[in-house]
Formats: sequence, C-alpha cells, structure tokens
Amino acid sequence: MSSSDRDPNHPPRPSVGRIAGELLLTVGVVLLLFVIYELSWTNITSARLQQEATAGLEEQWASRPPSDVGDEPVPPPAPEPGQPFARLHLPTLGQDAQYTVIEGTGEEDLRTGPGHYPDTQLPGERGNLALAGHRNGSGAVFQHIDRLRSCDAVVVETETQWLTYRVLPFSEQSQQRRDEAANCLPPELVQRIAVGDYSHVPGQHITTPDAIEVISPMPGAPWPDDDEPDTPAVDGHAAADPSYPMLERLVTLTTCHPQFSNTERLIVHGVLAETTSKADGQLPDALKE
Repeated sequence: MSSSDRDPNHPPRPSVGRIAGELLLTVGVVLLLFVIYELSWTNITSARLQQEATAGLEEQWASRPPSDVGDEPVPPPAPEPGQPFARLHLPTLGQDAQYTVIEGTGEEDLRTGPGHYPDTQLPGERGNLALAGHRNGSGAVFQHIDRLRSCDAVVVETETQWLTYRVLPFSEQSQQRRDEAANCLPPELVQRIAVGDYSHVPGQHITTPDAIEVISPMPGAPWPDDDEPDTPAVDGHAAADPSYPMLERLVTLTTCHPQFSNTERLIVHGVLAETTSKADGQLPDALKE
C-alpha cells in the first residue's frame, strides 16, 4: 500500500527505536534536572553551614585577649573533630575565595568547608598541612584550585597569625624550578626546591585516590609508621623517615578530578614563605596585592 492509501485516522505505530530514543531523552532530562537540583541544594546547605562555622570561629577568637606571638610560626592548639579552627584564603581566585577550615574530612565536615586531614600537621608546623575540599556541590570550595599557578599565595589565618604559603614550581626541570621559585621564595628554599630534597614535589599534579603519600610529612614519601620507635616526632607528629633533613612547612590541597568525577585527585602543594602577626591589624602582603 502506498503512502497515499494510508488511513489518516490511523497513523502508523511509532517504531521501537523511536520509543527507546524518547525514553532515553526523558531519562537524560530527569537526570540532568536531578544533578542541577542536587548541586544547587547542597551549595545552599553548605553556605549556611560555612556561615555558622565562621561565626563560631570569630566568636571563639574574640572571646580571648589578643596575643602578639611575633612572626615565627606558632601552631594553634589541636582542634577537636568537627571544630572550626582556621581560615583559608586563596586571593588569586577572588575576594570570595576564603573559607573557614574544619577539623576532619568526614562527609559532614566537607559539607561545611575545607577539611583538615587529622593525621597531618597543623598550620605553622613543620611537615605537611593537608586540606581536602569538594570541587562540585557542597560549596565547591576547591572548584578552581586548578587555576592556581606557581608562586600563587595560599594564606592560612589562625587566631594570632597569617601564614602565607606559595605554590611550588610546576616544572620538573631543575633550572626552570629554580627560576620559578626565585620569584617568591628565599634563596635557601630555592635551592632545596630546585635540586634538593623537595625537587620531586610539584606545585600541581594528578594522582589516584589511594596515593596517600601526597599528604605525608614529606610528600611523595611513604607514610610514617607511628609504631616505629625510631621514627622522630615533628611538632607532635611522626616524621616520614629518620634520614630526612629538617622538614619545611608545607600546605597541600586535595580535591576530586576531573570535574564531576572522583576517579582521580587534583593535588596542589605550597611551602611557607612568610609569617605575619595579626597584632595591630597587620595583613600579609598577599592579601594586599
């Protein structure tokens, strides 16, 4: 029967392929709307939790008399799990890129803000201050840390001090690392980072979720064994190896990679370059730039 012979009151049945296509399209739209809803809702919830944590931290700091500890790094008291204890500023990512840091990396901690890995060093301690944060939803505090570049500032604010860490060089070549580090670090640090014991630590790299050595006191080294009696303590935490020289004070930021996935981890490493007392309302140079 030709097309002209078809009964206009009885249109042809849709094909199986067309039905399947329409179903897939419907499912796709529903999933997309669900993702948008989830991201928007968790961001709203996290913003409220972050505001509450910030208010609590400011109240806590204001309740104690001001103290001038000078410009040598002084770690804050060890916080309780879930407690806000510091502020993180990423000035090159914008004025709004500042967050109250929570002790712990559990689900509720990371909904509130960046979380501190409990077994890593505290701000100002020798070793590695390691922080985790979401890249999507739940505030997405580390959404744009892939935009950080060598020498960009990562400022950690404690009750008494501003600790300015600078992102390490991205290059693996000694001379290029030296040139990059010389833009923001003192000569003795430049040498260690270019050809010394920190020459293997990149400013940014991608790794797998099980690569826990990135938050070790010496990034890239095996995690210290607390049961080893010969393992020396560094500011109350175990050093990575008795043979290591004096550890620098590092900061490490970790988040999921790629965006909207958790198959890998994006890692940013920085080293402490400047400590500024908060006495008399002083600000670090990085927050004046």
